[in-house]
Amino acid sequence: MADFLLELLSEEIPARMQAKASADLARLFAEQLAAAGLKAEAIESYATPRRLALIARNLPAETAAVQEEVKGPRTSAPPQALEGFLRKTGLSREQLVDRDGVLFAVIDRPGRATAALLAEAVPAIVRAFPWPKSMRWGAASASTESLRWVRPLQGIVALFGEDIVEFDIAGVASGAATVGHRFHHPGIITIGSANDYVEKLRACHVIVDAAERRRIIEDGARAAAAAEGLSLVEDEGLLAENAGLTEWPMPLLGRFDPAFLEVPREVIQLTMRTNQKYFACIDAAGRLAPNFVCTANIEASDGGASIVEGNQKVLAARLSDAKFFWEQDLKQPLESFLPKLEDMLFYEGMGSLRAKADRIGALAAEICRRWFPERDPETARRAGLLAKADLATAMVGEFPELQGVMGGYYAEKAGEKPGTVSALTQQYVPAVEGCIPACVALADRIDTLSAFFARGIRPTGSKDPFALRRAALSIIQTILSNGTRLNLREALGLAETKADVDELIAFFADRLKVQQREAGVRHDLIDAVFALGGEDDLVRLLARVKALQSFVETGEGADLLAGYKRAANILKKEGWGAASRAMAGPENESIPQTGEEDPLVLVDDPQLAEAVAAFNQRHPIAYAPEPEEAVLIDAIDAAAPQAQAAIEAEDFEGAMAALASLRAPVDAFFDKVTVNDPDPVKREARLDLLARMRDAVHQVADFSKIEG
Repeated sequence: MADFLLELLSEEIPARMQAKASADLARLFAEQLAAAGLKAEAIESYATPRRLALIARNLPAETAAVQEEVKGPRTSAPPQALEGFLRKTGLSREQLVDRDGVLFAVIDRPGRATAALLAEAVPAIVRAFPWPKSMRWGAASASTESLRWVRPLQGIVALFGEDIVEFDIAGVASGAATVGHRFHHPGIITIGSANDYVEKLRACHVIVDAAERRRIIEDGARAAAAAEGLSLVEDEGLLAENAGLTEWPMPLLGRFDPAFLEVPREVIQLTMRTNQKYFACIDAAGRLAPNFVCTANIEASDGGASIVEGNQKVLAARLSDAKFFWEQDLKQPLESFLPKLEDMLFYEGMGSLRAKADRIGALAAEICRRWFPERDPETARRAGLLAKADLATAMVGEFPELQGVMGGYYAEKAGEKPGTVSALTQQYVPAVEGCIPACVALADRIDTLSAFFARGIRPTGSKDPFALRRAALSIIQTILSNGTRLNLREALGLAETKADVDELIAFFADRLKVQQREAGVRHDLIDAVFALGGEDDLVRLLARVKALQSFVETGEGADLLAGYKRAANILKKEGWGAASRAMAGPENESIPQTGEEDPLVLVDDPQLAEAVAAFNQRHPIAYAPEPEEAVLIDAIDAAAPQAQAAIEAEDFEGAMAALASLRAPVDAFFDKVTVNDPDPVKREARLDLLARMRDAVHQVADFSKIEG
């Protein structure tokens, strides 16, 4: 048994690709081993800015010899079949084994040297490696058959035990030589085996383990900040990126002019993070401090003083630009940027951003008037109008990530009302809090969804280039987080661009199921409540769904669901709908019940359900019911109005409790009573009773949509 070491040395690998590349290398190598009948005891993979590496532990020197049996034709098969089988296996007829009239080829396959298998496997892995972006280089790049790699491949280390596994990839031959740190140890290093790889590189100022580099950066940055009485602003993404940019990380504390703190904190942090990969620091009060932590890739002889000085100069230039943009934007009120939105297109065929701002303002005011009557609609209109104004400012032009945030700052400086400031600051937050902010956020997203859906532009599969799913999710989260009792269908109908509201409601139903999945809410129960139609108050709908989930997951709920499905199946088999019930009876036998000539063709219309129910209840039973039948009649007479009253009072637990009283009578009815009685009068009355039970349950939800 021996370990296998593979290192692929190249020019700089982007930090964002390293973690996945390391995982892909381990996965592809394991797949190649499995295909050859090998399995390593463990596979360790590493990534640094210049190399991908892998160590496979305890591989055998060769694969085991195997005996393979291949089933052939029967002994009575035509000669052509036998000839084909012999050609396939390379054996003669005498070498085949006869087992109960069937011929088998028994083939002994000797073991292969693992080194030979590795020499075939590694080139195959390299050529099929799934880099998100790759390149060709050198003279060979003129051919489309040349190797693609993330950056030019410079060297390969391939050692099985202490022996080189010899192969060649695009002119780069495998060997045992690599290089150390670019500045500390740029010379050649000869690796003896997998066992000394990590420590030999460490001695040459290369830490191959990304997790170790990350720990060094995190601990060092915290310590550097703490030395000045500061704390580090935690940023996992920045930590991973710094670990991917360095092979020998050295965190260093720097400073910038406190005068730059006049610029909003978000601007400074974004400048440091995006442009310089610096960590921000805060003081004991949580205020942004005029300090930063950068990560050098070298152990400087002066302790990093020169590096810090250089980084301070670069950051000062960046912050000077930001301060200039900030001061220029403040020279005029936010409202003065509105005319510039005339020249900014929202989307082709959907007008300018100025037109959208007007639409948002009008819709926000109307939403405020209808569902937030205690708030001032003019404030909502003003906030909606200004919502997109910061897109025309110099700061957002330089830092698009700050749209909304800068609008809030500029609105505050211009003396706008707090509600307006809050609305602008939160407009891109998934779940907006507050009445005026909610009006603006809802108006913005409703306008966007309506505009795109009206033009037939909607998400398909995994493609959602205009983030319409996110817009719908944001509406749902805003409504639920604020407990807003808003009629979604009515709100969607207020948009200036008219889209198919039914299609939008179905889109929201799908998004609600996705949004609630993480909260443990069953999607089929959401479907069951949506199927009732007319329910577009998401707060009430979700309360009903949660009460329904609590009910159907009890024993009583499960039994009632089973009874309901049995009744629904009988009614479906008999075609016993509302029209059938209304037309039942010998006096109506001559009336046609199909086609447009049917006088009761609309009797199944949900809007007539109440009248039809009243009509059906007026028929008394013309025979003495069975005891269990009578009990069920009494139970439905009691439960249906109780459930209805509870639903009207939005007491959904009470409605479920009323339905729960039907469980025992339903079970007894199916045990003792024959629905399809030979007497047509009894049959019709019992089908009608089952239909009443189904209707009573449907007051809460369409149980036919519930799984189980």
